[in-house]
Amino acid sequence: MEKLLKRKIDAYLVDWKNNPDRKPLIIKGARQIGKTHSIEWFANKNYANVIQINFVEQKKYKAIFDDGFEVDMILKNISLLNPKFKFVPGETIFFFDELQACPNCATSLKFFKLDGRFDVICSGSLMGINYKEIESNSVGYKEDYEMHSMDFEEFLWAKGYNEDFIEDLYKHMLEVKPLGQLQMDILMELFRDYVTIGGMPEVVNTYIKNKNFSGTLAIQKQLLKDYEEDITKYVEGLDKAKVKAVYNHISTFLAKENKRFQITKIGKNARNRDYIGCVEWLSDAGVINICYCMNQPELPLKGNYDPKLYKIYFKDTGLLIASLDEEAQEDLRANKNLGTYKGAIYENIVGDMLVKQGYNLYYYSNDRPSIEMDFFVRDADSLIPIEVKANDGATASLNNLLREDKYPDVKYGIKLGYKNIGFNGKFYTFPYFLTFLLKRFVGGRE
Repeated sequence: MEKLLKRKIDAYLVDWKNNPDRKPLIIKGARQIGKTHSIEWFANKNYANVIQINFVEQKKYKAIFDDGFEVDMILKNISLLNPKFKFVPGETIFFFDELQACPNCATSLKFFKLDGRFDVICSGSLMGINYKEIESNSVGYKEDYEMHSMDFEEFLWAKGYNEDFIEDLYKHMLEVKPLGQLQMDILMELFRDYVTIGGMPEVVNTYIKNKNFSGTLAIQKQLLKDYEEDITKYVEGLDKAKVKAVYNHISTFLAKENKRFQITKIGKNARNRDYIGCVEWLSDAGVINICYCMNQPELPLKGNYDPKLYKIYFKDTGLLIASLDEEAQEDLRANKNLGTYKGAIYENIVGDMLVKQGYNLYYYSNDRPSIEMDFFVRDADSLIPIEVKANDGATASLNNLLREDKYPDVKYGIKLGYKNIGFNGKFYTFPYFLTFLLKRFVGGRE
């Protein structure tokens, strides 16, 4: 089979196979981000025998665990359903797809690990997956990997840029050396395309194949509909209409000045208590990123935020843009004009790029002194404010935070915009498109 797009999980899976003490692996993530294709490609390339079972499409296979979890009994039951499967120790991998439809499969992973003859990879869509039940099974006998839609680095690979090109960008950041104007122009153009189409593999593949946006919006609109259908299918214990209402209003919140989630924007008489759990469900399903408001701009980050004050962003900025009205679509794709949503779109993409590096999202808002800060990350001993500028305006908030006497945990800041690489003694400036390297940069400075 042909590998359509190079993904970071490809190298991860090779490292996993090369680990002599590897455990059964669960790869989880939102639907249609490329999990199944990546696992199939890896399995077929590295194993003589691939036992692939999809618990949604092949419901009868759920019964293979009915007689217990001893591996030989599971093999016997699989053979009853398909006598053509071959089980050769050391040369066979089990790929259990749509794990959320069969929690018993997660229980079996402990027994596969103890048995040791076969490798196992499971894949599950976060949409509807009962991870509380699944994560409590086989603790200590499995490994978890969360996959995302394509990040900007993977997008650059798809466009033909290699690792040496990425390393050169990172070197420029570490040395605080501005990029050439040609590099700035080309990368900014590529970044705008990435913002518009997002990182869903089918969308990216269509864009690469056609060398333009044609066909991408139709796929994105269908993905939005698929997610909406999944809300109807999988939401349990909550009001489906309310979850759907939150989902359909994300772009409404982001168009507002403070971009904060406000229940009154959903309906005139809507009350917070009626929507408890709806936002969390969308987050657990991998549809949105939540950004919490910090109590104070100081360490630690965890526990230092108000769980009732937050912004919500689409996990995939391409889907945010696809959720806008037709006029905004036309303007954006034809004229590259982000209009009303300019600030929101840049915030959304930066938030997504931070999450894809493993960060949780936090912001800060205060009137006295006036401080509005979009995001915070940290290194070993300092808090790093990140300002996302849609235009080349002043940075009063960043300067206020960098007053050492008041906020001792803040030692330097980062400003993202349509600006070249630089440092003014207080904060670094980077172009938006280098956000995907921030974690490496912060670690490399220490």
